[in-house]
Amino acid sequence: MAGSRRLELSEALALGPGWRHACHAMLYAPDPGKLFGRIPLRYAVLMQMRFDGRLGFPGGFVDARDGCLEDGLNRELREELGEAASAFRVERADYRSSHAAAGQRVVAHFYAKRLELEQLVAVEAGAPQAKDHGLEVLGLVRVPLYTLRDGVGGLPAFLKNSFIGTAREQLQEALQDLGLLESGSGRKTSAHRPQ
Repeated sequence: MAGSRRLELSEALALGPGWRHACHAMLYAPDPGKLFGRIPLRYAVLMQMRFDGRLGFPGGFVDARDGCLEDGLNRELREELGEAASAFRVERADYRSSHAAAGQRVVAHFYAKRLELEQLVAVEAGAPQAKDHGLEVLGLVRVPLYTLRDGVGGLPAFLKNSFIGTAREQLQEALQDLGLLESGSGRKTSAHRPQ
């Protein structure tokens, strides 16, 4: 969010009734696959193409009927990702950060949930049947965690897309803090697409 500032969760929750709270989650899972049989994928990380053409994480606004932030986030995940999101629950332990945009009086809370690859694949498969698919959510994408030998392909190219609010920064921080990038990230993977 332009002009946002980072807050502790307790500070964000104490802002008062004039503020709206939105929660979003990065879902990820270890992935033993290899691109072109050579480039280790390491992890599958999901983002979504939003209705406005920008990349973001699944989630949305928490409302009064939600008992807590996590209840609202899990409701939003089921609406945007479908019933496969009922197989897991994002909890307070998955919380990563909060950012407030004063002009909008919105606080964005960010979570990262580690899944099994089978759970993540089930989310991908079921998402087209979700309530919000084709409306708020135009589709899911996996984040490429590698850099190709040209120094552009993979994660560097992905990060040049348009992201909503602080989603790009949240992604980069989570990838680094959770150790999801190759050691020495930025190292180029020697791979070319097969002809």
